[in-house]
Amino acid sequence: MAISSGQTCPDFNLPDDHGDMVTSADLKGKPFILYFYPKDDTSGCTREAVEFSGLKAEFDAIGVPVLGVSPDPVAKHGKFRDKHDLTVRLLSDEDKSLIGAFGVWVEKSMYGRKYMGVDRTTALIGGDGVVARIWEKVKVPGHAEEVLSAARALAGSQ
Repeated sequence: MAISSGQTCPDFNLPDDHGDMVTSADLKGKPFILYFYPKDDTSGCTREAVEFSGLKAEFDAIGVPVLGVSPDPVAKHGKFRDKHDLTVRLLSDEDKSLIGAFGVWVEKSMYGRKYMGVDRTTALIGGDGVVARIWEKVKVPGHAEEVLSAARALAGSQ
């Protein structure tokens, strides 16, 4: 079952693209973004990461960190970050603990073949740890701008 708006963000403790641990406790008291994406270095995931990275200064200005989450390992995240000059932090969720908790590990289908993968989803978490908004089945073009707009409204109200 997927997490929805109004529910508490599950606790997490995941390594980022540098191998540093990021925990939900570290983020307590301030809003943050979790964007779940399927795989490093694929076209849609690259575009999404580049768009969020391009707006990082604006997210930083309102005090809202952006964290990308996929099941890829730390080393792969590092290569992805360096190849595309990404500035957002990428969290490695290899055991799919946070991905599973958010209900975004789903059966997908491509060319008639079924497989398990991450359903592209973004969550805006309030400073109180409660999910303020969820975007499901994200279409990448313009998405980062839409999330920034919602984050500005939330940051301004807290």
